Amino acid sequence: MTVGSEISNLTAGELKKALFKKEISAKEILDNTYKRIDQVEDKIQALNCLTKELAYKTAKKVDEKIKNGEKLSPLAGIPMIMKDNICIKDTKTTASSKILENFVSPYDATVSKKLKDNLVPIVAKANLDEFAMGSSNENSAFKAVKNPWNLNKVPGGSSGGSGAAVASGESTVSLGSDTGGSIRLPASYCGVVGMKPTYGRVSRFGLLAFASSLDQIGPFGRCVEDVALTLQAISGYDPSDSTSLNKEVPDYSANLNKDISGMKIGFISELLSNGVQPEVKESVENAIKLYENLGAKVEEVSIPHNKYAIATYYILAMSEASSNLARYDGVKYGHRTDNPQNAIEMYTNSREEGFGEEVKRRIMIGTYSLSSGYYDAYYKKAQQVRRLIQEDFDKAWNNFDLLISPTCPNTAFDLNSKTEDPLSMYLMDICTITANLAGVPALSLPCGLDNDGMPIGLQIIGPALGEESLLNAAYKLEQEINFDKKPNI
Repeated sequence: MTVGSEISNLTAGELKKALFKKEISAKEILDNTYKRIDQVEDKIQALNCLTKELAYKTAKKVDEKIKNGEKLSPLAGIPMIMKDNICIKDTKTTASSKILENFVSPYDATVSKKLKDNLVPIVAKANLDEFAMGSSNENSAFKAVKNPWNLNKVPGGSSGGSGAAVASGESTVSLGSDTGGSIRLPASYCGVVGMKPTYGRVSRFGLLAFASSLDQIGPFGRCVEDVALTLQAISGYDPSDSTSLNKEVPDYSANLNKDISGMKIGFISELLSNGVQPEVKESVENAIKLYENLGAKVEEVSIPHNKYAIATYYILAMSEASSNLARYDGVKYGHRTDNPQNAIEMYTNSREEGFGEEVKRRIMIGTYSLSSGYYDAYYKKAQQVRRLIQEDFDKAWNNFDLLISPTCPNTAFDLNSKTEDPLSMYLMDICTITANLAGVPALSLPCGLDNDGMPIGLQIIGPALGEESLLNAAYKLEQEINFDKKPNI
């Protein structure tokens, strides 16, 4: 690697080596990052706002510490983009919603503080589906994100801005949030690596809540090592988050090249059958062969209650959304309607004007599911099925170290092709939502291209707190696949 290479195409690991060898400065990396944003952002529309002052202030500290020979964290000086539902103090945090269009956060999310402490320059806030509700990033109140591989296709959602930004070189790494696949789906569609950690591994403090029992912050990167480095920086116990796990965090990047011979891997039969795009099925089957060549034992496994996962997930997620979004009422913060005649009119009109169509749909369905006379039939029943899905995974871990499947049955679809069919859009999450329901870590890794040159993602799922072995297995496969394709933008 030479610094003369296009900086926007380098990995965090490559930039780190060049930075610490003083072949390049953190300011020069940042200059190149904003230059790249200027080149492509009008086409991709991945970003809601830039945070230049914060980023350059951080880069200056990095260069000063390198000059003085001080020790730095592995991600120091590496450009980072943050999904715009994660709070950064004194910076707009909008969730891509009109109801929070002018909201400036008075505090840092825990992950934001950790990144600042690690001297990671946060260069921008990424566009998303409003309040993280969507699978295509077309539900943003501001603009639809485009896929860098084909500007006529969606990047996946809801963290489409975070995924597209890394794929296009607008940032080296980024953070998204994953409620039912919202990191892994954009990673698959945009040809990058994206990971949802174990529920509780990364603090949710400062993440605008969609569905609190499912949401989890996680990283995007150009390679598994970048994801491991980023996950290392943001993981750990946080007393500000009651669901945070007080468990030691391994050094993920130091354990990426262990031998996986003898590892037992199960491919989920229900997710590799009818309805899977032929090129996707072929790429996943090729990945299975590569794992076998590496000495892993790969066998079929069943998650029998997966057929109920879509219904279970959407009842639970919408119910929690209905509760969480009740706070946006025009009283303390966010959009307030003009000249209301009374309190009821203020609440009603503020929410009507501030929320988009998909958010309103989910609030209504969730409220119905929680209402008197229907709670037991819907919400309670969904919680019971969730328990059965968790038990399916528990049984699988008795025989397997990891599970694999397609990240999505298909590759990226055309913009506006599913906006009038929300049920079809919900089905995009069929492969990813079970990991959220079970609370286990899962990662999407590029494993090929379809006949139209669009990326295909392989999903790897591990047991709770199994990120270390999951990342190791993903890294070994990544070396075999050698996916070096990039979007031509």
